[in-house]
Amino acid sequence: MAGCGMSIRAIVVSFLVALQLLTPCTASVRRADHLIPKSDVDLLEFPLNLEYLEAEFFLFGSVGYGLDKVAPYLTMGGPSPIGAKMANLGPFIKDIIMQFAYQEVGHLRAIKDTVKGFPRPLLNLSSESFAKVMDRAFDSKLNPPFDPYANDLNFLLASYIVPYVGLTGYVGANPKLKSATSKRLVAGLLGVESGQDAVIRTLLYERAAKRVEPYGVTVAEFTQRISELRNKLGRAGVKDEGIVVPKDKGAEGKVSGNVLAGNEYSISYARTPEEILRIVYGGGNERVPGGFYPKGADGNIAKANWRSWHLPSNVVVVVVVLYF
Repeated sequence: MAGCGMSIRAIVVSFLVALQLLTPCTASVRRADHLIPKSDVDLLEFPLNLEYLEAEFFLFGSVGYGLDKVAPYLTMGGPSPIGAKMANLGPFIKDIIMQFAYQEVGHLRAIKDTVKGFPRPLLNLSSESFAKVMDRAFDSKLNPPFDPYANDLNFLLASYIVPYVGLTGYVGANPKLKSATSKRLVAGLLGVESGQDAVIRTLLYERAAKRVEPYGVTVAEFTQRISELRNKLGRAGVKDEGIVVPKDKGAEGKVSGNVLAGNEYSISYARTPEEILRIVYGGGNERVPGGFYPKGADGNIAKANWRSWHLPSNVVVVVVVLYF
C-alpha cells in the first residue's frame, strides 16, 4: 500500500508540474481576441481604418514610401493607396512627421496583436482628395487646388484633418469596452493620438495669423473651416473646434487660444464609428463610401452600415409588396 501510495503521489505531482509548465505556453499562443467579448473586437478593429490612413499618409509624406515597404505583413494584402507621395517638407517638420509615421506602424501592430484585423482598405490620399475636403470646407473651389504635399504648412493643415478624428473615436469607444485588455489598449492608443494632435495644433497655432498662400486666408481660419465641416458632416453637434475660438468658448471662458480642443469642462469630445464614417467618407452618410475610402472602410461595424443601406433586391421587393 505504501508503495502504491507513493506511486499515486508521484503521478499527481508529475501531473501538476507538467500542467504548470504547459499552461503559460498554451496561453501564449492563444490570440487575445479569443479572450475578449465580440463587441470589444469590433470596436478595436474599426480604428484600423484610420490607423492605416495615418500610417500611409505620414510615411509617404516623410520618407516617400508606405507600408508595402516598411511593414508589408501589416497590409494583409490590401491594395496600395492612391496618390500618396513624398511631401516637400523642411528638416524639422519632416522629422516630426516621420516620428508620427512609425508610431502609426506601432499602433497597427498593437491592434493586430490583440485582434485579427483586416486587410488595408483602398485609400485615396491624392492631392485631389484633400483638395475636395478643403473646397467643401470653404464652400467654393480654391484656386489653385489645395495640395497637401506642397510644403510644411499645407501638410500640417492636411494632417489637422486626420488624427483628431481618430482620437475622438477612441474617446467614444472607451466606455463601451468591457475587458481590461481592450481598455488598456485604447488608453495607450488614445494617449499617443492625442499627443500627435496636440503637436499639430501647436505648430499651427504658432502660425495662426500667417496667411496660407496663395489663398490669403489665415491658418486659424483654415482650421476653423475644417472643424466646422467635420461638425457638419458628423451630424452630432459641436465636437470640433479650430485653434482659435471666441473667448467665451475657450477654457473656462478665459482664453481664445485653443491648442487643445475640448468641451465646456475641457474634456475631449467623443464620436461614434458612424459619425467618423460620415466625416471620412466626405458626404455626411455613413452608408455611402467616398472621400478617403472610395470602396468603403472595413470591419464589422463599417460593413454593417454598408449592408443596412444595400439590401438584397429580393428583400426590397418583399417590403414593397407588404407595404402595398
